[in-house]
Amino acid sequence: MCWVVPAGAPVVRVGELARDAVLSRKGLPIPGPGLRIAVPVPSERLQNLVELARTVSGQPVTAINIITEDLQYQVASAGMEPYVCSREDSMCAVGFLNGTSTVLEDASLDPRYSSNPYVDGTRGAVRFYASVPLVSDDGFVLGTLCAGAREPGQLSDRQRQGLEILAAEVVEALALERRARELASALTEAQRSNTLLAEFAGRISHDLRNPLTSILGYVELSQAEAQNTPDANIAQYLDVVAGSGQRMLDMVEDVLAYATVGGDVRPVPLSLTALVSEVLQDLDASLEASSAVVDCDDLSFSADPVQMRVLLQNLIHNSVAYCRPGVPPVIRVTGQRRDGSVAVRVIDNGKGISESDRERVLDPLVRLHREGDPPGTGLGLATCARIAAAAGGRLEIGPASGPGTVVTIHLGSDS
Repeated sequence: MCWVVPAGAPVVRVGELARDAVLSRKGLPIPGPGLRIAVPVPSERLQNLVELARTVSGQPVTAINIITEDLQYQVASAGMEPYVCSREDSMCAVGFLNGTSTVLEDASLDPRYSSNPYVDGTRGAVRFYASVPLVSDDGFVLGTLCAGAREPGQLSDRQRQGLEILAAEVVEALALERRARELASALTEAQRSNTLLAEFAGRISHDLRNPLTSILGYVELSQAEAQNTPDANIAQYLDVVAGSGQRMLDMVEDVLAYATVGGDVRPVPLSLTALVSEVLQDLDASLEASSAVVDCDDLSFSADPVQMRVLLQNLIHNSVAYCRPGVPPVIRVTGQRRDGSVAVRVIDNGKGISESDRERVLDPLVRLHREGDPPGTGLGLATCARIAAAAGGRLEIGPASGPGTVVTIHLGSDS
């Protein structure tokens, strides 16, 4: 007796010549040289599912079979040791692509199976046989969940439905395990990248610090000599250079330390106006050239001073660099505290960023390539977003009330 029950999911019957490639993309082993295959050790979840299938079906043997272009192998089994056989000898390969559940009271009476080596006594003497296709979300049939016995038997409708439910769970478990392996691989790659970044930071620290130290040394000597000159502007210029150089040296030290230790954020009490004042001094030349106007509200908050300065410098620089032709930049920096959180906003009257681009410009190396835009690396906003995330916050881009952009840095418990 044979019950053929329609499966609930569509089935892909084309592309069988590329079957191994599809299985590989789904994270399942494929045959190696000489048709050898490394059968994975079953996970606890898959083993529990195949044991549950044995209980539900009431049969002594159950298995989760993956069928490749040439082979069949088990990723989990109950009541027998997993084995590998050719697809030609596989019972499950006979009709698994039909997308239907099959139940045979006695496989030896069915002409499709009677001469199979696992039925005719060559390798086994299976009588009762049931299988449910394992159909992935895209309709590709991975293999089967099967149950068998040496004696004829039956399944009730409830038992058959139980096996079909378990087959769907097997497909989900296989997909989850693939995603878990991909995440583990991505984590390993991220750790490797972080190690390389730390090594790179260590190598360049000497090359970055020494020139800055040398510059500051000559500035100090020039400041001493400038005391004997009647031109007061020279001393003022040297003070600006010394201040900017020292902050750059501090920034190099702290950013390198940040890269080396994986993000050592050291928050201290800060004044927003004091931070912006230092940034404006560093950007004085570009601000003057563009006739930019910068206004800032004061706010006391806690953050890492070097990283926050880098963030504000990037944002204010962007507001100047991406201004509208013929329109002097007007930039307003505001801060707001609410319910234990802080929001710092940089608002400009520049070109703005379209809604469709506001997420992707936070990714590294993404640039919009608009007409008239200055050259750049596409790392500025990505760096700002990373600094906000390292502080436990987030960066958000939105439209201004008129032309321009509002960039908000959320810090604190509500971020």
